Amino acid sequence: MPVESLPIAVLISGVGSNLQSLIDNGTGSTRIVAVLSDRPRAAGLLKAEAAGIPTAVVDWREFRDRDRFTEVMCEAVDRFGARAIVLAGFMRVLGSLAIKTFPDAIINVHPSLLPSFPGANAVEQALAHGVTHTGVTVHFVDEEVDHGPIIAQQPVPILDDDDVDSLHARIQVVEHRLLPEVVDAFGRGAISVAGRRVQWNSAVLSEGLR
Repeated sequence: MPVESLPIAVLISGVGSNLQSLIDNGTGSTRIVAVLSDRPRAAGLLKAEAAGIPTAVVDWREFRDRDRFTEVMCEAVDRFGARAIVLAGFMRVLGSLAIKTFPDAIINVHPSLLPSFPGANAVEQALAHGVTHTGVTVHFVDEEVDHGPIIAQQPVPILDDDDVDSLHARIQVVEHRLLPEVVDAFGRGAISVAGRRVQWNSAVLSEGLR
């Protein structure tokens, strides 16, 4: 029997390069039913429209607190029929309602090897600390910032002549490959989480989509 694709919403705040990687590398295990942004002029909205994906804006500036913003964002996601959320360069922290509404179904990509360098400016933090490697983490979202169970990680070496732009560019290359792989596996039902441990079911992955 064919596997039904999982409807997902992708949340963005900026240019949408990770969104584009999801569009370009989709395998059918998921389908993007909506792209939502907290910024009306986010360039990634144009990428979604070019791909024929519905878009909506929940403008952060119209809300006095995070809880109300989260409530309206969750309502918008639900309106499009999404059953999971991917944060792809989304620069707002969602409140606890989102985690309760979509338990173990919100995925985020972060430009460091968590738990190192959480929060904003992770690339700058890595360079300032003088570490030899940073990387990419894809994780489930919980109620703390960049804290949820880790699904996948890949290191990226820091070169002697790296600056923020050059290091970020190499990190993005990894993001654009790793995030679609994780989202595809999640859509196939090959990822499960128990506490802080995430397991990949290789048997499900080997079956593929029929």
